[in-house]
Amino acid sequence: MATADLSRLIEAAADTIAAHADELTALDQAIGDGDHGLNMKRGFEAVRAEADAFAAKPLPEALKAIGTKLVMTVGGASGPLFGTLFMALGKEISAGPDRATLTMAFGKAIEAVAARGKSQTGQKTMLDVLQPVHEALAEEKTAAEIVAVADRAAQATVPMKALRGRASFLGDRSIGHMDAGARSTALLVRAVAETIERHA
Repeated sequence: MATADLSRLIEAAADTIAAHADELTALDQAIGDGDHGLNMKRGFEAVRAEADAFAAKPLPEALKAIGTKLVMTVGGASGPLFGTLFMALGKEISAGPDRATLTMAFGKAIEAVAARGKSQTGQKTMLDVLQPVHEALAEEKTAAEIVAVADRAAQATVPMKALRGRASFLGDRSIGHMDAGARSTALLVRAVAETIERHA
């Protein structure tokens, strides 16, 4: 991946999170701590501030560095989870991955997130978006199809009862609200997929 490509992806991710920070905060206010939007915006702005330095690294090292930065700056429960996703992806991926390598690495990264959060799909978390996206990658879906899968998966967390995270303390009252982590994950999938598609 060229330096310019990774810089564009970082910009797109940071722009998307910033544009939706209020929405993410509102979602989190309903069933969480109410700080998800602010925390995610802070983390991705910190990544944006060092975009040139990250983009100059080989892709595996860049992803690990981005993950570390997110752990340090996002805070809350989301920092370690999103940080783990990027760090594990960096550990597994090659410098110039093809689709098969990316799919394998993404699967391993999801396993790392599940282990870190002691969670699994169906518990109203970011995993409920990550897993369907992984399956779409494996099925060689187009970028537009992957975005649609991510959006539907986030929407599908609305009727779920939260079994992990702060929302799990609400029990049945968590039903009827979209999980903020699932929504932010879907937004990041959209930013990455559309940016790659645009510059393919």
